[in-house]
Amino acid sequence: MTARYAIYFSPARLSPWWTFGAHWLGRDECDDAVLAQPVPSQVELADMFAITAEPRRYGFHATLKAPFHLVGGCTVDDLVIRMQALAKTLKPVDLGPLHAVMLENFVALVPLRPSDRLASLAADCVLGLDDLRAPLSAGELARRLRVPLNARAHELLLRYGYPYVLELFRLHFTLSGPLPQELARRVMQEMARPVAGLNATAPMVLDRLCLFVEAAPGQAFKRLTDAELSA
Repeated sequence: MTARYAIYFSPARLSPWWTFGAHWLGRDECDDAVLAQPVPSQVELADMFAITAEPRRYGFHATLKAPFHLVGGCTVDDLVIRMQALAKTLKPVDLGPLHAVMLENFVALVPLRPSDRLASLAADCVLGLDDLRAPLSAGELARRLRVPLNARAHELLLRYGYPYVLELFRLHFTLSGPLPQELARRVMQEMARPVAGLNATAPMVLDRLCLFVEAAPGQAFKRLTDAELSA
């Protein structure tokens, strides 16, 4: 049981938002190919690869159901079928304008005005597929608990294998690893113009569920298949 699977949202490949995010991270998660990163004005070009190293492994995405092992007897084909069935019950959600913020110690894109519909969709992904998730191992639980959690987050971690779900969910697209505040500020400045342009010309719509796989611990996550929302 080495592979882990995750349900993410990532824009359609080659769409404007995907092109922006994949090139920012320097990786096409569909075929695990290196992409040219933008030439920054607020950040040293030599720093870009290091700044984006951690999120590059995961690909440009927002988490809906965090990485998990499959429960015994369940196959990836079973998971695909269930994800596709779930997608048929969900309607696309307009995310509205996105903006870059600092979450804890990393930079991410988040909706300016998160909606109740978004929260409901995320909860459906967590609850609707949880019977396919194997419980956390003792080692996985210990790693999760290295970060201090409040009582509710700890409860959610034990119940769903991830603390930031249901009322603690916050959709975000991670753009950097941990950064000092001054460098994070410059990264956010770097984001401002391209993100404003995309908000104006190609508003983000959460229109699909995307199945990603980490084939072995530490390997890059690869995008396996999408299921478009069609309720």
